[in-house]
Amino acid sequence: MGSSYLILAGIIMLFSWLVSSRLKSKFEFYSKMHLQNNMTGAEIAEKMLADNGIRDVRVISTPGRLTDHYNPTDKTVNLSEAVYSQRNAAAAAVAAHECGHAVQHAVGYEWLTMRSKLVPVVNVASSFMQWILLAGILLMNAFPELLLFGIVLFSATTLFTIVTLPVEYDASNRALAWLENKRMLTPQEHAGAKDSLKWAARTYVVAAIGSIGTLLYYVSIYMGGRRN
Repeated sequence: MGSSYLILAGIIMLFSWLVSSRLKSKFEFYSKMHLQNNMTGAEIAEKMLADNGIRDVRVISTPGRLTDHYNPTDKTVNLSEAVYSQRNAAAAAVAAHECGHAVQHAVGYEWLTMRSKLVPVVNVASSFMQWILLAGILLMNAFPELLLFGIVLFSATTLFTIVTLPVEYDASNRALAWLENKRMLTPQEHAGAKDSLKWAARTYVVAAIGSIGTLLYYVSIYMGGRRN
């Protein structure tokens, strides 16, 4: 099983690199597609929030690259510096996507609610999980329950990656539907925004597959140790 896992891990790492590279090239390409409406990412975000009747969410700029996110705790749409101030198809896609999360929060989208409830569990699990799994493997013969506990913790993080998928896809669908219904973009710009979000979503798919594969690997170690 060890060699099989190494092969699987290698394949997943390769796909992750390919998807990330493709995503980067897509965003660089669509970042050069200037919007005819001349709106910045921040302006796109503020209009989408207003059109959805959301008045208690602020749009702010956050340092870094690819740091865009919606924070349900303080109700802020955080846009990276490039997205916040730029006027291109990639910025419009990201800004609308993050507002899609704000809309999910406003309407009580069940998958977002579930993911939010998992956040504190995942934060705790991530802090100790790797050490517990390592110790569990080393002490498998004497204390198999330790590895089982590590598997339970890892299961929480795997569940988080799975729950993230419908959350991210739904946010993109809401964003693209709003951009189209309000005719915010030209057909070419809309196609660029859609393509950008498609590749961004695929990074979450790869992460979920990788997490599931790793979880199965630890389960196989535990089951093999129990048989022995």
